[in-house]
Amino acid sequence: MNCIIIDDEAAARAVVRQLCSKTPELNVIDEFENAIDAIKFLNHQDIDIVFLDIHMPGFTGVDFVQTLKNPPKIVLTTSDTDFGIAAYEYEAIVDYLVKPITPERFEKSVQKIINAKNSRQKNVKPEGPGPSGDEDLYINIDRRLIKLKLEEILVIEAKGDYIDIKTIKEQFRVHTTLKKIKEKLPEKLFLQIHRSFIINFTKIIDIEDNSVLIEKNVIPISRSNRPELMRRLNLL
Repeated sequence: MNCIIIDDEAAARAVVRQLCSKTPELNVIDEFENAIDAIKFLNHQDIDIVFLDIHMPGFTGVDFVQTLKNPPKIVLTTSDTDFGIAAYEYEAIVDYLVKPITPERFEKSVQKIINAKNSRQKNVKPEGPGPSGDEDLYINIDRRLIKLKLEEILVIEAKGDYIDIKTIKEQFRVHTTLKKIKEKLPEKLFLQIHRSFIINFTKIIDIEDNSVLIEKNVIPISRSNRPELMRRLNLL
């Protein structure tokens, strides 16, 4: 797998380069002391993995991730131990290495990427941030990853830059968009019936006029989404 190294410290780049040289699966194509030069490089070169430092002057590693439209797999390398969970908000980030990086931890990270690549080739969902399977969804709440059972989710409502997830037992507010979480949800269970609402289709109790009832929640149905809702119903 072809890879590049991005770090403003030469010594840090040398450490990662040495670790890569001892890993037969990795081929270091180039290294960069700033993210801007790396972006220019990626505009005309395909890469499998980027080993990326988070804290760099001027243009940070996070800026780099947000700039790329189709980023390769990214492994963060940093001394910032508090950034771990936040990093998994970005789908391209597959691992997080804390400096000083040990050979054992580096090998584990590379093996994780190899396993994910093999899984994709077998049409199996790759390992990484997001749902751990068809039944669970992990959400980031105050730097904690909380596991939700998909079947227990009732309603998801958009609230500006956040969403409210109502489950059978409690409610959570998550900093993400309705569009992003919709991509993580199985269509067999969930349906968007309004620009601000996604519902668990199996939890519908009643439908009247332009609304559905799910437990004690009355959810509006938009005109554009109503045909799909009616199509999904097992009407007598």
